[in-house]
Amino acid sequence: MKDYIIINPIDNVAVCLRPFLKGEVIEGVTLLEDIPQAHKVALKDIKEGEDVIKYGNPIGHTTAFIKAGEHVHTHNVQTNLDDIISYEYKPNYPQVLGYKSERTVEVYERENGECGIRNELWIIQTVGCVSGMAQDMIDEFKQENDISMIDGVFTFQHPFGCSQMGGDLELTRLLLQDMAKHPNAGGVLVLGLGCEENLVSTFKETFGPYNPDRIKFLNSQDVEDEVAEGKKLLKQLFDVMKNDKRVTKPLSCLRIGLKCGGSDGLSGITANPLLGRFSDFLSINGGTTVLGEVPEMFGAEKLLMARAKDEEVFNKTVDLINNFKTYFKNHNQVIYDNPSPGNKKGGITTLEDKSLGCTQKAGASVVNDVLKMGDRIKTNGLNLLSTPGNDLVAVTTLACAGCQMVLFTTGRGTPFGGFVPTVKVATNTALATKKSNWIDFNAGDLVDKKSMDELLEDFIDLICAVASGKETKNEINRFREISIFKDGVML
Repeated sequence: MKDYIIINPIDNVAVCLRPFLKGEVIEGVTLLEDIPQAHKVALKDIKEGEDVIKYGNPIGHTTAFIKAGEHVHTHNVQTNLDDIISYEYKPNYPQVLGYKSERTVEVYERENGECGIRNELWIIQTVGCVSGMAQDMIDEFKQENDISMIDGVFTFQHPFGCSQMGGDLELTRLLLQDMAKHPNAGGVLVLGLGCEENLVSTFKETFGPYNPDRIKFLNSQDVEDEVAEGKKLLKQLFDVMKNDKRVTKPLSCLRIGLKCGGSDGLSGITANPLLGRFSDFLSINGGTTVLGEVPEMFGAEKLLMARAKDEEVFNKTVDLINNFKTYFKNHNQVIYDNPSPGNKKGGITTLEDKSLGCTQKAGASVVNDVLKMGDRIKTNGLNLLSTPGNDLVAVTTLACAGCQMVLFTTGRGTPFGGFVPTVKVATNTALATKKSNWIDFNAGDLVDKKSMDELLEDFIDLICAVASGKETKNEINRFREISIFKDGVML
């Protein structure tokens, strides 16, 4: 097992891969104090006001003189970031590692050519008021029918769809419409109340073409027994989708979201680089990955902008970044009030430190497109998507864009899952061992016993298995949540 890592030769800090005690030596430097696991230690004297270098880039500046061997963290380092800035198009495309593969997956091919990795029956609620009724319909339907021929029947509770106005309401409707079109659902019942702003009639008007054998609608106030009527519609959908069969498809059919949460100092060293290598592998094989969490690009955004396919995609990336900064300013919030307390405890010092680690998930591939919130994927390869860092909102938005699963790296651990399979990747072995009921894959093996190439092959095996039907821990635990981004007045 490695004891420490210097990520880039020009770094002036090392990251401890285990707890170090005062008096131990790293690179000829005697430690002047205890250093926790995943935290940073100075490799040389760093003057007050001088940049701290990690990942080969500044992650902030010192607020006091730091001696070689001292702990480098929030008590003596501050962000360099400040307000909205201007950007210049300077393309720079790094080497992309990967290879062409003959691997295939077993998926459900839908009428529009999209592929689902699950064949589930969903109730999509236009408004929060019908949550209880939706669950009653599902509970009674499952008691009366053998659903073993499909992958489950689910509803996803949320509190929105009423007392919203303008663009806020329109975004709620758009994201719910995206869910109803998702290829992981073989059948969908769109369930409304009948007096909400997000009316079923309006939902249908802007929904676009659909197969009435696969998507049905119900206003609860229009019928005497809404549960009985709902069960009838669920049965009609079920009778169609129960005959769906998995077919063999190349990896190019996969669309996968990239997300991190509860990050620690190892996130940018183990799990996120693993996702980056996988993202590059999938892009080389014609598939698609999508990176969200715009506030966690701040400080590393120039690296992504330099990889834009062309100037149009560069300009869309600039808008992606600056629009989210404007959102912060419009609410009188500090743009760079990040990382979180859990991140800091795990060894992340500044937003640059967090962002440079976070964007490792995007690998080295060209950025082919940039999506607004509510947009659906149009271009294969690496995409950027407008989402906040919030776990539930980001995973929901990634899935609404058309991702069939989301890869979620974590150093602190979390049990949640989105409405699509959510693969939890631990940054360290201690977490993977302690929370084996949450974690699907241990990237901590990178510092314990395996090379990146070896671990990547294991990870590709897992993703292909999940795409072909293997349940993730969130599915086994029956944890499936959604949360919709809100930025408007509540009536």
